[in-house]
Amino acid sequence: MPDLDLCYLSAAEALDRFKAKTLSPAELMEAVIARSAEVQPRLNPFTFTYYGEAMEAARASEARYARGEPTGSLDGLPVAIKDESFIAGQPTSFGSLFMKDFVPDHTSATNARIMEAGGIVHARTATPEFSCAGYTWSRLWGITRNPWNPDFTPGGSSGGSAAALASGMATVATGSDIGGSIRIPASACGLVGFKPPYGRNPDDPPFNLDPYCHTGPIARTVTDAILLQNVMCGPYEKDIATLRPKLTLPSNYMPIKDWKIAYSRDLGAFEVDPEVEKNTLAALDVFRSLGARVDEVDLGWGPWVLEAGLEHLNHTTGSELSMLLEEHGEEMCDYTRQLAERGAMSTGRIFMATMQAAARMYESLGPLLEEYNVLICPTNALPAVSAGFNHATDTVEINGKAVDPVLGWVMTTPFNTMSRCPVLAVPSGRASNGVPTGIQIVGRTYCDADVMQAGMAYETALGGWYGSPEARPAL
Repeated sequence: MPDLDLCYLSAAEALDRFKAKTLSPAELMEAVIARSAEVQPRLNPFTFTYYGEAMEAARASEARYARGEPTGSLDGLPVAIKDESFIAGQPTSFGSLFMKDFVPDHTSATNARIMEAGGIVHARTATPEFSCAGYTWSRLWGITRNPWNPDFTPGGSSGGSAAALASGMATVATGSDIGGSIRIPASACGLVGFKPPYGRNPDDPPFNLDPYCHTGPIARTVTDAILLQNVMCGPYEKDIATLRPKLTLPSNYMPIKDWKIAYSRDLGAFEVDPEVEKNTLAALDVFRSLGARVDEVDLGWGPWVLEAGLEHLNHTTGSELSMLLEEHGEEMCDYTRQLAERGAMSTGRIFMATMQAAARMYESLGPLLEEYNVLICPTNALPAVSAGFNHATDTVEINGKAVDPVLGWVMTTPFNTMSRCPVLAVPSGRASNGVPTGIQIVGRTYCDADVMQAGMAYETALGGWYGSPEARPAL
């Protein structure tokens, strides 16, 4: 098998081959590292790399498989970890000039679980500074580009993870999602991304206490997303928000014949690019072909939905960053400084209004999801903005109309507001510029398996993604 085919193996297939001794973890890691060295100068998905240590760990994993004693469900897999969570003794930069030398003394819970399950961290993935943009560039690390068209962003803030997966530089990867940061890059790079419901996966303080914030998996298949999610999730003794008991998702599901699926073109709040809409409608036809009924619905939402989401982020993330303005404002990217300044002006009254908006949103979404199995809508309203886009200075238009440059070109924030709803992002096609598009599958609160069941049926009907050279970026 050519090395590039190894780089695009699904995690599930790689594990099967490890157990059958037809592939070794060392062979896979060697191929992934070679691919990473080739692609990194062009796309820039990685910040820190640990190739030597990763090869040593892969050889140790190979020895465990030879003895028939793999250490866990990820043993031997190359896992890319977003450069915002901690691994003790290894730097975590948050994409920030003034954090570039920060080395934590402890490991974040999800990272510890991944490594305990045998996952091998060979690289950390790029983010915008402090993960506060829907694209991925920073003054510290430069621009990360989309493998499908390097003129465009891979999305953000987990853009490095998505670019790495789409270009064969990792087998699975982690992300976090406070305004769409898993789903935006999953859509822009043609991947599967899961935003678990709030509390399903542990997080670091203080954002473990923010219901908008969710850590989760990014993968090339639904099965792989489930595999990584099952490792990441579960109660954690230092995170009061984590849910008991641990939910283990199955990897096999019944058909979705006779399901009722609700569909919204724009959530009543967004301008949607015609190519995104076309690909979304084609995806809905796949669900119809599986025997599901698909109805267009009106949630009664409006532009206030996005406004409330942005105000919440100003009040939480922005307020935390505002405490750094006096000492580090000049070192910040201008988009970070803008958020920090908005955070400094936020008030408790504004924050209460965002909570009232959340209640109003669920007054219509909750009853709808009692009637329908899932809700489907586009993930990004535009395939992607340019690779060097800067929402502090640039503008965005869709259908000739100006939209909010921060997150008005994506449709993810409503489901951070509706934080207890699981959301699975899956590909819907590609636009004429080559950039992928995607859909969001939104489930009832804490009904994670429903979105996986729908996603698995859809993926199976399409035959999956990345399985052949023609289905991969031409790098």
